[in-house]
Amino acid sequence: MWKPGFAAEMATIALTACFLGFSSARADPVTLHFMCSAEGNGCAVMSDVLGRFTKDNPDIQVSVDAVPAKTVIESLPVQLAAGEGPDLARISDFGGLHNFFLDIGQYIDRQRWSESFGRSLKWLRARGDDQGFYGVPLQFSVTGGFVNETLFEQAGVSMPGPGATWQDWADAAYRVAKATDTPYPMAFDRSGRAFAAPAISFGARYDVADDAAHVVDDGFRLFADKFVEWTKDGTITKELWVSPSATTPQDAVQQFINGKVVFYYGSSNQVGRFEEAIKDRFDWKAAVAPCGPATCTAMPGGVAVVGFKTSKHPEAVAKVLDFLSQESTQKELAVRTLSIPANESLLRAGFSYGGASSQAVDALGVLSREIGKIAEPAELLESYRFSQAIFNATVVRLTQAIIGESSLDEALERVNRDIAEAVKAAEGQ
Repeated sequence: MWKPGFAAEMATIALTACFLGFSSARADPVTLHFMCSAEGNGCAVMSDVLGRFTKDNPDIQVSVDAVPAKTVIESLPVQLAAGEGPDLARISDFGGLHNFFLDIGQYIDRQRWSESFGRSLKWLRARGDDQGFYGVPLQFSVTGGFVNETLFEQAGVSMPGPGATWQDWADAAYRVAKATDTPYPMAFDRSGRAFAAPAISFGARYDVADDAAHVVDDGFRLFADKFVEWTKDGTITKELWVSPSATTPQDAVQQFINGKVVFYYGSSNQVGRFEEAIKDRFDWKAAVAPCGPATCTAMPGGVAVVGFKTSKHPEAVAKVLDFLSQESTQKELAVRTLSIPANESLLRAGFSYGGASSQAVDALGVLSREIGKIAEPAELLESYRFSQAIFNATVVRLTQAIIGESSLDEALERVNRDIAEAVKAAEGQ
């Protein structure tokens, strides 16, 4: 249930909305600035959905400013540390912004929120905090493999099934690529998050019990060695991993869409792009999480809309977030963006993705079922406040080993040092 008295502002698309039960003496609407990480059609859909909110609440203006994901990752923390920045933001890096989140618990129905978002609310909380309500989770995302089924059929190679190992998929993709003259057997998103899932499957623990994170253990080293080996034998092509920007994520979505990748390890967030671009050019599907020697897991993530302490209109921020938490709103956002909703009640009940293709619906079904099988180290890593430092160090140092700037041993020695330095720098701000 909503408690009266709110206000909100956002920046590129002006929308208007009003408080229920708010004093009629207030003549001017309040304005909340909403920084929206532009991924797929998420910001456009968000703006449209908020249009209904503003019609019902004409005393609140909401302006949505769609910006590149890099801006949210790199610029937003700087703005907030300076006491500036937006009232709200659509984010996917939860851990790094903990200190700036606005707790809206006093304005919302906590029980309903807890029942709807129990799992993902933890990702928005700092270690030791089990009470705060800092934003509304919108989407679950999980890392996952996407397979060009048509290429497997053309090659006459059997596709690995549930329980298949990472090496099973690497071997099969390599055989298919050779038989069909496809340039790239396997491709990975160039991100520490994509690397983390198979690393945990190979036994990496990602020890983040305290801020002095220790990442490189035997399991991490085992998969790092395997990954570099794949880049040397042609299973993974270096050009799809190496980038001029040291830490900027890079995907291989377009190469997969163009039919040039047999097995692509990306994220559930990319299903919408596949649906829009591939159409009937070839058959594709999502794979059940490949297994390593230790386990079979995906890496979790998601998208949330959060409010910030610096906002001058906390009640208004909370009212917008409460609107976005409603099951009907969550369903519409999921259907229109082809994503996995964070609302657990909605997931349990099930719903239709409307006119989406069977390939997209099946892929989302496969990937959503991975959520319940995520290994504990992956869950802890997702909520760790310096997870981005881990992901950045992984990509930078692994790239150096791949292109021959350092040995793998030297690169891995530097990973833990990089993380320690990043943590120290962040704590000194």
